[in-house]
Amino acid sequence: MFSLKIIDHVRLESERIAQNYTVHAAAAERIVLAITVFRVGLVVLLTLAASAQIGNVLFPRTVLPGISIGAGMLALAGFAVYGALGLEASLFAHRAFAHRLWVIAERYRSLLSEVNDGLVDGQLLLRRRDELMAEVDTIYQFAFGVNHAAHERLRLTTVSDEAA
Repeated sequence: MFSLKIIDHVRLESERIAQNYTVHAAAAERIVLAITVFRVGLVVLLTLAASAQIGNVLFPRTVLPGISIGAGMLALAGFAVYGALGLEASLFAHRAFAHRLWVIAERYRSLLSEVNDGLVDGQLLLRRRDELMAEVDTIYQFAFGVNHAAHERLRLTTVSDEAA
């Protein structure tokens, strides 16, 4: 039969919270990279469009007007995709969620160190564990959006890789 003590439960929960923190922090990093790529791409396209248009004004009939029109349209399409994806909102959500998880993970670590130092008795451990679990539940209730399934798949993949 499998036996799990309260302290083991607290350790497992602490590890799970730390893993979820890592997943959301990594997601925020990926989103920052995507935002940077979009912004640099838009600047390049707009610079190309502006340069071609200036060339059309300074040297008529030598620079094709289609270059500035094409680059401008690509920049507009890129900006539309960028706006539709809502990357900033997703970035903010992941950063805020990761931060809240980090705070809870630190509180779990603090509780574990207090238990190891003999500062927490059984009843206090139960009460503080229950308080932390309630806070984690509150965080999870309001943190996930439409793409929760994708993040859960990523987290479970990370967990299974570590177990192997």
